[in-house]
Amino acid sequence: QVQLAESGGGLVQPGGSLRLSCAASGSIFRINYMGWYRQAPGKQREWVAGITSAGTTTYVDSVKGRFTISRDNAKNPVHLQMNSLSPEDTAVYYCYADIQSVGSPNGMGYWGKGTLVTVSS
Repeated sequence: QVQLAESGGGLVQPGGSLRLSCAASGSIFRINYMGWYRQAPGKQREWVAGITSAGTTTYVDSVKGRFTISRDNAKNPVHLQMNSLSPEDTAVYYCYADIQSVGSPNGMGYWGKGTLVTVSS
C-alpha cells in the first residue's frame, strides 16, 4: 500500500555533490519520521540523517556540515543534499519512513529499495 522510492544516486567525483530524493506513495495519513540510511560494502547499515514531522533534523556526526535533509512540504518529497563527498560516502543509500496509512493506521516502518552512490575519481 505504501511504497518509498529513492532517486538521485550515481557516480560523483570526490568533492562533488549529489542530491537524493525519497517519495512516499499510498494512502498516507501521516509521516511521523523519514530518514536516510546507508550501507557501504562490508559494513553494517548505518543511520545518516532524519527529519521529523515537525521538521527537526538530525545527522550522524560524520556527515554534519556536509549533508542536509529537507522536504518540499509537510510530507513529500524528502531530499538529502550531499556536498563535499568523499569515497567514504560510497554506499547504497536507503530511505526509511514511519508512516500511518489506510493499510496501517497505527503506523509502521517502510524501506525503499536503495540507490547507489559511488564517489570515485
